[in-house]
Amino acid sequence: MNDILQLKGNFEQRDNHNGGGGFKLSADKIITVHHLESLISDLNRLISFWKTNTLLPNALVSVYYNKVVAKSNRISRLLKADVPSNESIVGAKFWINKKKHKHIITHYVPLSALNKSIQDLRNAINVLTTYFNGEIDTKTFNEKKEWPLIPFENYYSDNYTFPKSAFENIIVDTSYVECFDLTEFKSPNPKESIVTLYDTNVDIIILLKSLGISITRNQTLNNTTVLLDENYLQILFEKAPYLVSMATEDMSKLDSYSFQSKLDTDGLLKIPDPTNEPVIGVIDTQFANNVYFSKWVDFTSMIDPNIQISDDDYKHGTNVTSIIVDGPTLNPKLDDGLGRFKVKHYGVALANGFSSFSIIRQIKSIVLENPSIHVWNLSLGSKKEINDNFISAEGAELDRIQFEHDVLFVIAGTNKKNEQVDKKIGAPADSLNSLVVNSVDFDGQPASYTRKGLVLSFFAKPDISYYGGVRGSYMNVVDPLGLACVAGTSFAAPWISRKVAYLIEVLGISKEVAKALIIDSAIGWEKGVDNSTISLKGYGVVPQRIDDIVRSKESEIKFLVSGTSEKYDTFNYNFPVPMENGKYPFVAKATLVYFPKTSRNQGVDYTNTELDIKFGRIKDNGKISDINGNTQTNDGSYILEEDARGLFRKWDNVKHIGELLKSRTQPRQAYSNPNWGMSIKTKERLNTNDGEGIHFGVVVTLREINGKNRIDDFIQQASLKGWLVNRLSVQNQIEIYHQAEEHIELE
Repeated sequence: MNDILQLKGNFEQRDNHNGGGGFKLSADKIITVHHLESLISDLNRLISFWKTNTLLPNALVSVYYNKVVAKSNRISRLLKADVPSNESIVGAKFWINKKKHKHIITHYVPLSALNKSIQDLRNAINVLTTYFNGEIDTKTFNEKKEWPLIPFENYYSDNYTFPKSAFENIIVDTSYVECFDLTEFKSPNPKESIVTLYDTNVDIIILLKSLGISITRNQTLNNTTVLLDENYLQILFEKAPYLVSMATEDMSKLDSYSFQSKLDTDGLLKIPDPTNEPVIGVIDTQFANNVYFSKWVDFTSMIDPNIQISDDDYKHGTNVTSIIVDGPTLNPKLDDGLGRFKVKHYGVALANGFSSFSIIRQIKSIVLENPSIHVWNLSLGSKKEINDNFISAEGAELDRIQFEHDVLFVIAGTNKKNEQVDKKIGAPADSLNSLVVNSVDFDGQPASYTRKGLVLSFFAKPDISYYGGVRGSYMNVVDPLGLACVAGTSFAAPWISRKVAYLIEVLGISKEVAKALIIDSAIGWEKGVDNSTISLKGYGVVPQRIDDIVRSKESEIKFLVSGTSEKYDTFNYNFPVPMENGKYPFVAKATLVYFPKTSRNQGVDYTNTELDIKFGRIKDNGKISDINGNTQTNDGSYILEEDARGLFRKWDNVKHIGELLKSRTQPRQAYSNPNWGMSIKTKERLNTNDGEGIHFGVVVTLREINGKNRIDDFIQQASLKGWLVNRLSVQNQIEIYHQAEEHIELE
């Protein structure tokens, strides 16, 4: 087998110099006076509402779009106030009309913005009526040379002018808008709930107090999210339901998992004392200190000492930690070649239920107290399904922690009862930055208890799958009373935590590259990503043996690159793919991972930054011939937002591009530039430069179609091109790790 290669070199950076190109209507549009009059009616109704409901200084207005809109298709003149319309957005949802997903985007603007929009619409109606027979279609609008001479300077009121550009802007804006309205969140069950209000820049304690709801700072997560009991919840939904952006019940119960009869170990299991093994963090139920591997676990209970803890409260957490510490001893057929790991275990939950709000507050402090731990296993999950329109509070907090700190959470995909029909995954398995694991049987088929993604109707969760035990082939774990046989995604996740911790702690690669390497290892050459099963299995099943992840076949060249995005385009055009007779005898695939800043209050538009990857041959015009046929950033190309999300995973923080290996695959012709190039383009959702300084990791694999080993040729050429090439030799890295962990006593 070949070693994986680390390529270290400089990525160049450049700004985006592409212009806007003026206002254009998309194909087959007809904008009528009747449509504009309907929008004026909507705005007048909203003005009347907010004049009588004076709880807020400004107005919440929801724009119902006629499709899933790209950032460039959002309204830009309508609802514009002192800031651009895009900066007044406080929420985004999907609504389904005629089986199509469409955007609802909520703005928080002064009433003057509504009045200004009404005046704009009236002026546009006058122009349409006078010069265009009451309507304008795409052909007429885009071919402006055919327009009559229109004195736009005459269309004004109160010293407010209406230039030609304003008319064009209004027509384009209204071509995407169906109506304006208020949106009201449907009240959850009348139980204690985590409630998020729209961000109105009003202190949440003062705002709720004006409704007769008295809370303290300890009941808030931030200035928009609060924990309310059922009485206060009822008051909020009776008096001001329009304030609520999202709400979920607080109390969660551990999702179900199979548990078979216990067997007394009778002292048969032995384990040496720990030395300098890597440490994995575990956040779960309690841990039983009487088990045979207790010296390997540093346990802290986060439960109030006044609360009585039962025997059942020790089972799940002890089961999970037993796999991390000594999984291969307990399950020899699942030996991954990684040995044992130490565990720092925090008991934050009880078996009969736990407060999501409380755990959210605890997780951040736990991570901050343990800066040396980079991998955390979280096999707790809610029985309740995730919401289609927002990320759970737990998932959002994990995403924020992973954006701000050098940690990676490995999360179980949650379970359903075998007899249940399809059920969506539960929180916190909707965390996008985390590595979410579902379970399969030994034939690679989804386990009967597996729950389904996707997240926010689009994001690919789970990420991957692994073996978690099934009926007839259970997972062996340690229970406070001995051995137990279990099945569930809770017991698939720890195996992946072991692999990720090995990659980060022993091999020394970044969390971005480690996550990319795990996901990439699950994707084959013959089928690539199977979209028919991605909601159940993610990108595929991770190989059992670590050698199959950190090494490649002799016919493959696998290399890792990482970098930081500082500007719009981060690129390198010096990848020397070996040629034969002027052609490239390779197929290629690449997996990109990054950890973006996220905004829960933006709803379905959750990720603030998009990184779009292209990799392939360099054409004679200097452009990359992308192996995935990605045309999103090509000059003159146009692709619908919904298609961009489906085809190219736009806004997803994991991207996989690749070619399939088929029996008829032929070598690719080289262009005049013999190198291949990689370009990673950064796009912002909120104009807040959240993508500046964002780290990324890419795993690239080249497969020689004739089965030849060309890695030495690649290393030589890459070195000549200025790359520092490092063979990721497992044995060498293990020796380096052990030497670094040695304690030296100075006399």
